[in-house]
Amino acid sequence: MNIKDFALRIAGAVFGIVAVLHLLRIVTGIAVILGSWLLPMWVNWMGFIATVFLCVWLWRLSFSKADDSKQYYREKHSYK
Repeated sequence: MNIKDFALRIAGAVFGIVAVLHLLRIVTGIAVILGSWLLPMWVNWMGFIATVFLCVWLWRLSFSKADDSKQYYREKHSYK
């Protein structure tokens, strides 16, 4: 595992933790008040969907073959 894969997995794990926190608020219904404004629940639904997407995307990217990007570059930039 190289440093790129490690960084992608750390970022994916962070997004996964944030997704769990969004889901926790959705399930428990905890009120979040910012100043005098009550944060609506739909904000957490959107945050949950976005963070799950990013978590899965980063994890899949970290396990993809390293040579895939090099091969794609060679195919796109080869002079035939």
